[in-house]
Amino acid sequence: MSMIKTENIEVSFGDLHVLKGISLEVQPSEVVCIIGPSGSGKSTFLRTLNQLEKFDSGKVFIDDKLIESREHKKTVFKMQKKEASQMLLEMGMVFQRFNLFPHKTVLENVMLAPVHVRKDSKEDVRKRALDLLERVGLADKIDEYPAKLSGGQQQRVAIARALAMEPKIMLFDEPTSALDPELVGEVLSVMKQLAEDGMTMICVTHEMGFAREVADRVVFMSEGIIQEEGTPEQIFGSPKNERLQQFLKSVL
Repeated sequence: MSMIKTENIEVSFGDLHVLKGISLEVQPSEVVCIIGPSGSGKSTFLRTLNQLEKFDSGKVFIDDKLIESREHKKTVFKMQKKEASQMLLEMGMVFQRFNLFPHKTVLENVMLAPVHVRKDSKEDVRKRALDLLERVGLADKIDEYPAKLSGGQQQRVAIARALAMEPKIMLFDEPTSALDPELVGEVLSVMKQLAEDGMTMICVTHEMGFAREVADRVVFMSEGIIQEEGTPEQIFGSPKNERLQQFLKSVL
């Protein structure tokens, strides 16, 4: 059973053909890292998975259930809204920007969605939030406001916030790209720990060391298509695709 599956996802913005038939399947507890040059459609693809971006054609499945099917910008099938919302809650997402509420404390930021969206009891959520903040190394910052935190700390709060919804799948959209270089490691170490704990993850990343070390599978996207995919050993050790070879030369 796959956790996420897409079939021939196509996305255009006006005349710009961003995704040209992306098919990908991710198994439970698998860590898939998507690499590639800027403008290759990586983030757009990630956003189609949780319906932040509308796709023109293709199919998206979560937990082997068809969420939506479209052909030529027309909906062929769409799961009922209530059921789809439940399915999408199983997917946590961490963005490049932290998007924390500036007027709420660290603890309040993490507690907000489970209390207001899932209607979980405040007592349970508080306990879970405290556990998660300890897990990401921020137990001593629960009463701080985001402005008092470094970028790396804010991103770790954002990860804890996503985990507070108890997702089955985590999507990471270049979570370290807005960070100063010395802060990158603290965020990647939290992500490594999640991978070791068996979380299903799709990470769009430009951190090649992370992809090499943590990924079960690396997917190289360029010009809106998957050019090559394989184990980190295959992708970094003996890439076949010429575009991938050029890309790795420029970034490694």
